[in-house]
Amino acid sequence: MSTANSQSTAHLEEASKGAGKVRVRIAPSPTGHLHVGTARTALYNYLYAKRHNGTFVLRLEDTDEVRSRDEFTHDIIDGLKWLGLSWDEGPDIGGPYPPYKQTEKVDHYEHFADKLIRDGRAYLCYATAEELALLKEDQKETGQAPRYDNRGRDLTDAARTKYEAEGRIPSVRFIVDEPRMVSWQDSIKGEISIDTSDLGGDMVIIKSTGTAIYNFAVVIDDIDMKMTHVIRGEDHIHNTAKQLLIYEALAINPPVFAHAPLIFDLERQKLSKRKHGETVHIDYYRKMGYMPEAIVNYLAQMSWTHPEGKEIYTLDEVAPLFDLDKVSKSPAVFDVARLNWFNGHYIRSLALSLITERAKPFLSQAGFNLSAYEGEQIEQIVGSVREGLTTLSELPDAVRFFFAEKPELSEEVKTTVLAGEKPAQVLKTLKDKLADMPWGDAPALKKAVDAMGKELALKGKDLYWPIRAALSGKTQGPDLGVTLAILGRERVLVRLESALSHC
Repeated sequence: MSTANSQSTAHLEEASKGAGKVRVRIAPSPTGHLHVGTARTALYNYLYAKRHNGTFVLRLEDTDEVRSRDEFTHDIIDGLKWLGLSWDEGPDIGGPYPPYKQTEKVDHYEHFADKLIRDGRAYLCYATAEELALLKEDQKETGQAPRYDNRGRDLTDAARTKYEAEGRIPSVRFIVDEPRMVSWQDSIKGEISIDTSDLGGDMVIIKSTGTAIYNFAVVIDDIDMKMTHVIRGEDHIHNTAKQLLIYEALAINPPVFAHAPLIFDLERQKLSKRKHGETVHIDYYRKMGYMPEAIVNYLAQMSWTHPEGKEIYTLDEVAPLFDLDKVSKSPAVFDVARLNWFNGHYIRSLALSLITERAKPFLSQAGFNLSAYEGEQIEQIVGSVREGLTTLSELPDAVRFFFAEKPELSEEVKTTVLAGEKPAQVLKTLKDKLADMPWGDAPALKKAVDAMGKELALKGKDLYWPIRAALSGKTQGPDLGVTLAILGRERVLVRLESALSHC
């Protein structure tokens, strides 16, 4: 016996053409920070809604009353906003389906649970936590997979009366018929079939505390919010089988399901906080100075290929092209080196004014006094080094010399770059020419240094390295003319005099 997703391919096409409004959602649980995998799922839902002129909903599922925390709710909302994945309904939006907590819908869930009990599709289960733990231990000792043994299906009235007299508070369990196959046409994976024998027996849908279990609450919520498509990770496939049984029992057509492949690391292990720590969280990348444009671009192409083979694209560019049948069935691989390539591209290509605004918090956190320079000069400082940046967290070290009273000179610089007559000659000559140099004009300043080199018959590292070392403490760095222009005459003079004391 099988049950198929009643929304067929024809139904999907009809919805896509506008006969039925596409409604999708991202429904994370506020039990942890926004995960990279959750962000990609949100992205796919967002793109699919945009592609079909539909509605993208954010819903927070707090059925885990022990682990759900407000700080995680804020992190999820802030992370999605930072990525640019704006939702049409949900927190901060309002509308006909305002955000709510599942724990505030207890009576609503119980209404549907009571219907299932009346229809003979669910029952009150009086098994205690101790009894269930003992059952699990017995199964472990005998090498069986953990599952409920359905002992509560056929309780007599006398047994129920006895248990209630003992003060037992029942949970509600949904009857999972065995053996049978639950099958559906997945919009990414294709035909999927799950044997109900692998679903763990009759499942709890309402805890003895009155809280709805995830697999029940999510069905009722999706019905309430008129979801047409459920796009999520393939780790939910067995949950989908359970949920389809509930839809069937309620005689309600299910949404179209699509299960995106999981994200693995380079060792083909699933991304998890236990193994990978904070690097699985979107907030980690925000704090490290990654561009949200780079994150969404990278996540989009992990399991989806642009029809023209493009690698760089914005949300607006990819939305009209995105569809589920182009999403790969194979696991995606999260490669930080690849992400860094995307991030470097966006740091170099986004408007310098935008990069500067995003850079200022990193400079302030490093203790730099931004008021020492005018606003335009801060932008010039960021622009002078951004070609070599992978993340904005690298910026403070790259520009530290601009904000120091004078750069620190290592012993190596003192003994190999500044030692000798030639370096002293270069620095003294430059110092003598400061008054007549074209300050504020970076290209002209560079030409002035080159002209000085011709006078001294010096070029290359013999000319540039002593000047760079005096100004920044390093022999490599931003364009020399730009560095001179940003520092200005007074700062340059102080640094030249300090460096000359080591020659």
